[in-house]
Amino acid sequence: MIGEATNLMRKRTSDTTEPRVTLKTLAEHLHLTAGTISAALNDSAAARAIPEHTKRRIVEAARELNYKPNYFARSLRLQRTYTIGVITQQIGDPYGSAIISGIEEYLRNSEYFFLTVIHRHDQRVLQNYSQMLLARGVEGFITVDTSIKEQPALPTVAVAGHRHVPGVTNITIDHKVAARLALTHLLENGHREIAFLKGQKDSSDSRTRWTAICDVAKELGVRVRSELTVQIETDLATPELGYPAAKLLLARKQHFTALFAYNDISAIGAIQAFQEAGLRVPEDVSVVGFDDIPLAVIFKPELTTICQPLLRMGQIAARTIIDQIEKTAEYMPEIMIEPELIRRASSGRVKKSVATK
Repeated sequence: MIGEATNLMRKRTSDTTEPRVTLKTLAEHLHLTAGTISAALNDSAAARAIPEHTKRRIVEAARELNYKPNYFARSLRLQRTYTIGVITQQIGDPYGSAIISGIEEYLRNSEYFFLTVIHRHDQRVLQNYSQMLLARGVEGFITVDTSIKEQPALPTVAVAGHRHVPGVTNITIDHKVAARLALTHLLENGHREIAFLKGQKDSSDSRTRWTAICDVAKELGVRVRSELTVQIETDLATPELGYPAAKLLLARKQHFTALFAYNDISAIGAIQAFQEAGLRVPEDVSVVGFDDIPLAVIFKPELTTICQPLLRMGQIAARTIIDQIEKTAEYMPEIMIEPELIRRASSGRVKKSVATK
């Protein structure tokens, strides 16, 4: 049988006008019905009635003849699109791109595709794009750094989701654990005057993370002083996010020995501002970031940070949404990921007072 399949494949390659191999082609070649071949290749419930040796014949012939499934025809037949809608704040930032890479990596090995839309926290755009994805027949949503305020029409997984909304699975880290890791690290290194960069108001993690920092700081006896706290106002995917905030912090001329930044990209921008002002990191001021993006280990000094496994979070989101669509796993309202402190060169023991002239 394999020899016959090989001969047919040679015939096809010698004649470029030969149409591609279809289920009908395989059915005629194997003297089976198209339905039997489809059931075997898709491992559907009907395949249980097909003898194992027949299944092997079908799979071997499909491989030898380089059979490629027609997903469009399959979608029409099953009235499904096998498509996921990915809704994200932006795609070029290190945070979002890492999560989307995880989503792509998982879906690449499945029969699902995904469409991505970017809203940049514009509610009108978000609403319009959501409706466009629904019109294109997506079977579920994965949101990244997007606040969901009402129950969606389809199964939804929210990376960095914090509102408890029926039908939505939130994937997030334990922000209290993260805050405790960062602040304990600074306290153990002798830091008592700690400055903070708060996340931009539209970021879905900002409120939860800041609340956790304040709660843990109170437990540990760390003063969160308003004059040492700066709200990030811009919405950028570059170190420019933290640079002006750190400049404002220095302009206040308040004494601090450490900075806990909202994320890595703002921490890197802050370090640049500190270095321009003549401050050494970590000798004069220690800096701790959040996320552990690839740039954190390339930038000098290498950044101490709270690691949340963004690639793995994307993979978990993709697996979870498929489980919800296929109804192969029980619905979970929340999946909590444990953070980890990564100690690098940007933080160290207090050596002298910061000269905030």
